[in-house]
Amino acid sequence: MKKKVFIVISVFVMVLLQSCCNNKSNNVDKEIIKVNAPFEMPAIQVPSFPKEVFDISKYGAVRGDSINNSEAINKAITACSKAGGGIVLIPKGEWFTGKIHFKSNVNLHLEKGAVLYFSDNPNDYLPAVQSSWEAFECYNYSPLIYAFKCKNIAITGKGMLKAKMDTWKIWFARPPAHLEASKRLYNMAAKGVPVEERQMAVGENHFRPQFIQFNRCENILIENIKIRNSPFWVIHLLKSKNAVVRGVDIFAHGHNNDGIDPEMTQNLLVEDCIFDQGDDAVAIKSGRNQDGWRLHTPSKNIVVRNCEIQDGHQLVAIGSELSGGIENVYVHDCSIPLRKHPVLNNILFIKTNLRRGGYVKNIYVENIKAGNVRNSVFSIKTDRLYQWKDIVPTYEVRYTKISDIHLKNIVVDEASYGFDITGDKEEPVKNITLENILVKKVKKEARNIENANNVIQKNVVIY
Repeated sequence: MKKKVFIVISVFVMVLLQSCCNNKSNNVDKEIIKVNAPFEMPAIQVPSFPKEVFDISKYGAVRGDSINNSEAINKAITACSKAGGGIVLIPKGEWFTGKIHFKSNVNLHLEKGAVLYFSDNPNDYLPAVQSSWEAFECYNYSPLIYAFKCKNIAITGKGMLKAKMDTWKIWFARPPAHLEASKRLYNMAAKGVPVEERQMAVGENHFRPQFIQFNRCENILIENIKIRNSPFWVIHLLKSKNAVVRGVDIFAHGHNNDGIDPEMTQNLLVEDCIFDQGDDAVAIKSGRNQDGWRLHTPSKNIVVRNCEIQDGHQLVAIGSELSGGIENVYVHDCSIPLRKHPVLNNILFIKTNLRRGGYVKNIYVENIKAGNVRNSVFSIKTDRLYQWKDIVPTYEVRYTKISDIHLKNIVVDEASYGFDITGDKEEPVKNITLENILVKKVKKEARNIENANNVIQKNVVIY
């Protein structure tokens, strides 16, 4: 009898302990987002974290602009991850720092009034890490905030991430040394030189780091923070899965300051964000030329909704680095205000060239209100080589297959064109549907459409 009682009590204790352990790792209700989309969009589980707090001030961080707190913050991140996860707290006040490197199961949380102010000293972002430059993989200066092969990570809170820009502004220029380094990287990628041999954080190459790069990560949340200034792309999700970016306020008007660049990334929701930047708001990519073909990872299942574009080049750009393919993109219920001078080039811009290959399909844009745009509601350009046309060789010609593009319920006050579509003669774009579109005034042409098959227009009014 005593033995049976002992066994029952032991089992009860084991169940209780297991329950406690589960509560420790799951003491935040799990949020699962099911997104309605015109394609099968997997549900996204938002990361959750234990409530244990790792205050950076307990690890040696000091407020002010005279001490680099990078080591202290990274100590707090390491301790948090080793403990099984939790919250790394950035308290109210300004904290000067260099690179921050994530580990799994960490939520970097900025209190309201907290500012992480990032150094512009390139040496603070060494040693080089596996990253990329304009969609070529390489080793480069560490992004200001960097994660590599991490799971269950987040940046949250009402605080601010801010980059000091003095050095990066100088690096915006493309002097001969930078251009030569870009050409070397292009040729190394084309010839299959191993990524670890592509060491670009040297000399005067001046390859600026991204602000945030989550590289080969899973289960990501970036929520409610403000981001001010950036050396390069602001948020770069590279070869990652299952991510939510919501309530983020971006202001960055430097060179190449895309708001968010999903590259070879799958299952992403971007919602309720404010974009005010010097380049594209959302720029979807999937690798460049041979690198994109080698990695063979499309960007897909991406939803952008309820965002406001204050300034930038495009609401959504697809490409030109799209060699791995892009599919299943749904953009809806976004707005672009009317300005004295147009703030946007295009609402949707698909751009590629004869070196890219890849494909674009199943793109849906609907319920968009815009003031004035410089170019058009919708543009496709298949010859976008920029400065690369003559300075590097074409190793292999591959055309991009573009099909099944749908725009619906769009109102624009003023544009140069309604639609500006130029496909390839060898690979015309196919199956474009334009429905319930009103452009109140065009300055040049209502429709410029070349090398496009099966373009269906329903209730399209362009004045």
